[in-house]
Amino acid sequence: MEKSVEWQFDTYMREIFQMQEVDVKEYSPLALAYIGDSIFDLVIKSLVLNEGNRPVQKLHLKASSYVQASAQSFMMRTLQEYLTDEEHIVYKRGRNAKNVSPAKNQSVTDYRRATGFEALLGFLYLKNDWKRILDLVKIGLDSLEQGEKQDE
Repeated sequence: MEKSVEWQFDTYMREIFQMQEVDVKEYSPLALAYIGDSIFDLVIKSLVLNEGNRPVQKLHLKASSYVQASAQSFMMRTLQEYLTDEEHIVYKRGRNAKNVSPAKNQSVTDYRRATGFEALLGFLYLKNDWKRILDLVKIGLDSLEQGEKQDE
C-alpha cells in the first residue's frame, strides 16, 4: 500500500530541512494562526486558480474576498457545530488570544473569530491532517455560498 502524499511531504520536509519534531500543543494560539493563515491562503488560491487562467489582479480580488476576516468569521459560525472537543478548544484559544488590533475595515469580533479559525487550521496542519482541513474549509465555503444566496 502506498503511503499518503501528506505523510510523504511531511516526512521529506522534516528530513531535507532537518526539522525537529515538536508537540503541536506547545505552540501559542497566535503561532498556530500564523501558519493557519498561510494554509487557508494556499487552499483558497488553489481553488481560485482552478477556476481558470485570469490576470493576477482578478485572481487576487477573488481570493481576497474569501481570506478576509469577515468571510472567515462567517464560516466559523457554521463550522463550530462540526468541531471535535479538541478542535473547539484550539479555536477558542485562538479567538481569545491577545493579538494585535484588527484591520481598519474589520470588526473586533470578526477579527477574533478569524484568528481562531486560522489557529484551528494551523493546528490541523501541524498535526498533518489535510483531510480535516479540507473538509472544514469545504463546509465553510458552502456556508458562505449559502449566505450569499440568501442575501440576493
